[in-house]
Amino acid sequence: MIFLETEISGVHLVEPEFIEDERGYFTRSFCEREFADAGIKFLPIQCNISYNKKAYTLRGMHFLAAPYEETKLVRCSAGKIFDVAVDIRPNSPSFKKWVGFELSRENARALFIPAGCAHGFLTLEDETEVFYQMSPAYVPGHDRGFRWNDPAIGIKWPAEPKVISARDAGLGFP
Repeated sequence: MIFLETEISGVHLVEPEFIEDERGYFTRSFCEREFADAGIKFLPIQCNISYNKKAYTLRGMHFLAAPYEETKLVRCSAGKIFDVAVDIRPNSPSFKKWVGFELSRENARALFIPAGCAHGFLTLEDETEVFYQMSPAYVPGHDRGFRWNDPAIGIKWPAEPKVISARDAGLGFP
């Protein structure tokens, strides 16, 4: 795996290294040792799947309040998404900055999002599935979030959302 640093400390775009032959390809999606060698301590203990029927479905911007912050490795296993991480650590030099990347089954990229960052995505195709590896386990009652179009953050989404939950639509600005 190739770990590409981003403008936000701790957020990494993880590029696969393909071994290809006439059958297709093989690539590693997670290896604790390779993550540790890249300076990333991550041992996922929970995995989730988000299935999205329609293109331009928005989920986010979500995080868990301290001390229950989640670390995530996000991958798109079917379809395509624009995946976003926002630094919400007040003492960070990249506080309120965001990064976004296209993740798809075809590019097999993943986005590693450390604790202290909010996360959200916009599907770019119908029938999109997103696979998350997370740590620690989810703790109910500590969910937090902010609006996907918060002007203080200024995320440049590739399209306007067409499907958004009432919960996400009702999130305020921090």
